[in-house]
Amino acid sequence: MKISRMTSHAQRGMALLISLVFLLLLTLIGISSMQNATLQEKMAGSVTLRNQSFQLAEATLRMGESAVQLANYTLAACGTGVPCAPPAEALTLTGAGVDARSGSGVNWIAAGGGFYGVQNLGATMGAVNVPSNTSATLYRITAVGIVGNNIRSVVESIYAKY
Repeated sequence: MKISRMTSHAQRGMALLISLVFLLLLTLIGISSMQNATLQEKMAGSVTLRNQSFQLAEATLRMGESAVQLANYTLAACGTGVPCAPPAEALTLTGAGVDARSGSGVNWIAAGGGFYGVQNLGATMGAVNVPSNTSATLYRITAVGIVGNNIRSVVESIYAKY
C-alpha cells in the first residue's frame, strides 16, 4: 500500500509541472501575438499618414495648376542650368517662402495645408496636346504635402499654357 501512495503523489506533482509549462507556453504565445498586433497597428497608421500626405500633395498640385491656368498669371522664365532644375529643397523645406540656400529661386506658396512652387521652363513648339504651330509656355509645378511627423510627399507636373 505504501507504494501506490507514493506513485499517486508523484503523478500529482508531474501534472502540476506539465500544466505550468503549458501555461508558460500559452503566455509566450499571447505576448508574441500582442507584439505582432501592435506592430501591424503601427504599420497601418504609417500607411494612412503616407496616403494623407500624398493626397495633400495632389490637392496642392491642383491648386498650383489652377493658379498657372489663370489668364493674368505671369512668371519670368528661369535661366539655364541649376535654376531650371527640379527644386531639390522640396525634400527638406518645411514651409512657404524662398529658400535662399538652394539657389533655385522658387517661391513656395502655401495652399490647402501644403505648399507649391512654380518654374517657367520657357516656350516650346509642338508640345503634347497643343495645336501644331502653336507656341506653349511650359511650367513645372512642384507640390509638397507634409502630415504628422515629417511624412512628406512630393509630386510634380508640367503644365503647358498656350
